[in-house]
Amino acid sequence: MNQHETATKSLLLKSHRERTARRSKRTAIITGSVAAALVIAGAVATGTTAIAAESGPRNAVTVELATGRVADQAQAAIDAAQSVMERAADDNIDTPHLEDRVAELAEYAATPSTIVEARTARVIELTETVTEKATAYEKQVAEEEAKAEEEAAAAAVAAAEAQAEANTPEGAKATARSIMSSTYGWGDDQFACLDSLWTKESGWNYQASNASSGAYGIPQSLPGSKMSTVADDWETNATTQVTWGLDYISRAYGTPCSAWAHSQSVNWY
Repeated sequence: MNQHETATKSLLLKSHRERTARRSKRTAIITGSVAAALVIAGAVATGTTAIAAESGPRNAVTVELATGRVADQAQAAIDAAQSVMERAADDNIDTPHLEDRVAELAEYAATPSTIVEARTARVIELTETVTEKATAYEKQVAEEEAKAEEEAAAAAVAAAEAQAEANTPEGAKATARSIMSSTYGWGDDQFACLDSLWTKESGWNYQASNASSGAYGIPQSLPGSKMSTVADDWETNATTQVTWGLDYISRAYGTPCSAWAHSQSVNWY
């Protein structure tokens, strides 16, 4: 090996040693950095866990259940709602929405106060709505009942006036004409006989009474209670008496003229 080759080899060895040294240095730097990073990461993780453990209890949410004033208001709303629901039931008014809300509110002792307050307000609102419906319904019923009473009173007055008119001699005669025509087919000739007969017997007075015999009323029924087969008002109603008297004449004599002829012959019929 000549001098030139020796110098070249020396340079190559020196260059190799320098590159090896640089790689070792870089490896050491990288290794140290990774280790440092791992240490730092562990410290951060440990610190974060400690902070979380320390701050957790302080940040927990506290739920406040309904007590005191909130609970009292809830119970008062429930009581009022139950009262108006009973009233609505009497009026045949359905209250499913209010019933559902009351059932929810009834759990107020185990419910957060904010929710209880909202539910209480809703129950109060629905209670007012049902109360308005019940009031309107009851007012309508009262008005209808008052109207019905007025109409019934007016009808009773009209009936009394009509009955008073029918109980007069002329009213009784008009009733007799009507029944004779519609029920028996008798005309004016038969009415003339009837008029003569009952004028003789009672003067068409529905209160006529024979003290000696006990005969009573327009047809002089003997006894007067026989006329109860037509109606119980036989003592006070000329129409009842006329109805019974015409039926009696039809069964006993066939026609008013036959009855009048018999009366003329023997002085009774």
